[in-house]
Amino acid sequence: MPNADRVGLANRDHESESPLRDVPQGAPIGLIAGWGRFPICVAEKLKALGHSVHCVAITGHAGEELNEICDSVLWSGVGRFGGHLRYFKRNDVEHVTMAGKLFKSDLLYSGSVWIRHTPDWTCIKTFWPCLFGARRDARDDRLLGAVIDTYESHTMKICSATELAPELLAKTGQLTRRKPSSVVQSDIAAGWQIAKTMGGLDIGQAITIKDGTIIAVEAIEGTDACIARTGELCRRGGWTLVKVSKPEQDMRFDVPTIGPQTVQRVHEAGGAAIAIEANKTILLDSDETIALADRLGIALVAMASADTMKDQLPSSRKAA
Repeated sequence: MPNADRVGLANRDHESESPLRDVPQGAPIGLIAGWGRFPICVAEKLKALGHSVHCVAITGHAGEELNEICDSVLWSGVGRFGGHLRYFKRNDVEHVTMAGKLFKSDLLYSGSVWIRHTPDWTCIKTFWPCLFGARRDARDDRLLGAVIDTYESHTMKICSATELAPELLAKTGQLTRRKPSSVVQSDIAAGWQIAKTMGGLDIGQAITIKDGTIIAVEAIEGTDACIARTGELCRRGGWTLVKVSKPEQDMRFDVPTIGPQTVQRVHEAGGAAIAIEANKTILLDSDETIALADRLGIALVAMASADTMKDQLPSSRKAA
């Protein structure tokens, strides 16, 4: 699947300085890969920077392309923490990055999860207070914080994948030829504040809105399911997807992401616009994503804040 982002990463000078802080040039890096294109882009960038890449590819989530990019790959259930740690130690990994989506509803609430992902003793110790303790809390920040604590207790540092590939973060501006109408701009402004509040509560990072009314809220099911539900609830179409980071987003994990699939699904469900947070949202396959939005008539904007929307929208492309 050639695209501008991947070609640019592959052609990067191997001697360029690694953007990862405190990581020696050429040091082995561990990659925990979930679903989607983001892990593939990160693996390519690491290789282009001259690092060896040792990947824990989560079974049922990660893409087979990682076998061709990485120096070694361990295909494993998400719950085999002890095995993951031993694999990284065998490969002299001291710095680990996480990229890609994990389907939380499948991992936590599917009846067959214990068979398919076979949590080991290290995993059970890590998650027991979150899932079974007296003060159980299975929100994303608590679960991922427990993972980071476990890695750090084994002298491994979790690094932000967006430090590796900052070019994947959306830049401020109107990205498509189509500009949001004044009505859509009002929806974005209203939806932005609600989405930020939701993120602060660790519920989700996306909402859909039309005429000032919230249609659907992203929760455990993820953005794609939220979009599909919106299409069922708003058959008139013309709604807007607003996707933002959490108010205190930890850029090491759970960074909001969109790509061509998001645009396609919004179109199929009758959406008219997508608003994302600039410099805090991963825009995968950016040229392809923007071209598809132009072709389908979806307005795509990236803003630092909804409060200054009028100043930000005209900056990158002329309205059709």
